[in-house]
Amino acid sequence: MKQSEQIKKIIDFALREDIGKGDITSLATVKSNQKAVGKFLVKDNGIIAGLSVAKQVMKSVDNKIKFKTMINDGAEVKSGDIVAEVSGNARAILSAERTALNFIQRMSGIATAASIYAKAVSHTGAKVTDTRKTAPGLRLLDKMAVKIGGCDNHRFGLYDMFLIKDNHIEVAGSITKAVDACRKFMRKKKKKFLIEVETKNLVEVQEALNCKADIIMLDNFEVEEMKKAMLLINGVCKVEASGGVNLSTVKAIAETGVDYISVGGLTHSVKALDISLEIIPL
Repeated sequence: MKQSEQIKKIIDFALREDIGKGDITSLATVKSNQKAVGKFLVKDNGIIAGLSVAKQVMKSVDNKIKFKTMINDGAEVKSGDIVAEVSGNARAILSAERTALNFIQRMSGIATAASIYAKAVSHTGAKVTDTRKTAPGLRLLDKMAVKIGGCDNHRFGLYDMFLIKDNHIEVAGSITKAVDACRKFMRKKKKKFLIEVETKNLVEVQEALNCKADIIMLDNFEVEEMKKAMLLINGVCKVEASGGVNLSTVKAIAETGVDYISVGGLTHSVKALDISLEIIPL
């Protein structure tokens, strides 16, 4: 499915969830021909994201609504900035308001966090990535916001890359057995996927190296142990650091020379950017 089709499905579901059989408050209090203009007002500092999604929300409720952006996604905003203006049927604007704000606030919160992380490691070659710890049904938009904020996307799902984690290793019997099984799977399906292996110590790092993994994940390694792992790996494959990463530790982790640093907090516990829609009747 094309990305545009996926976004439309997400928006359609969100609108059905919110409006249901009808916005009874707007139907009762607002005349059918009443016009209005609304301004999206930012009440915090951060990175704006999701304006195109908010526009599509409004247009999905009433295609005659006009939506004008004052700034592009990815731009820095500060409290008091007007980032977009919407005008048209007042009932339609009011019915679409909450859904549009839900998307833009969450996406802007993610983009803001991503921007902070990206700046923290900008002096290194490391890339901060997201994880699969996204809101169910919103993964595409969550990952779009991560990119808008300046970080990278990890795999989108369980289907596009092998990531052999500790539980897979436990069930398979060893790292070697798990990697061999993945290669057998690829031969059978006649498809090629990257193989990443999660490791907990230097012994497992060596086993993953022996298996010629494409990416080795250093899971919950202390920085000094991570440095030892990097010497052991010596550029043979890509390296990802993961587990308990936060803004107080990400700089030191990046300076060890890892290629990727995955941060679940970019999406799983995001603080929404405070944005409101101020509506004036015409």
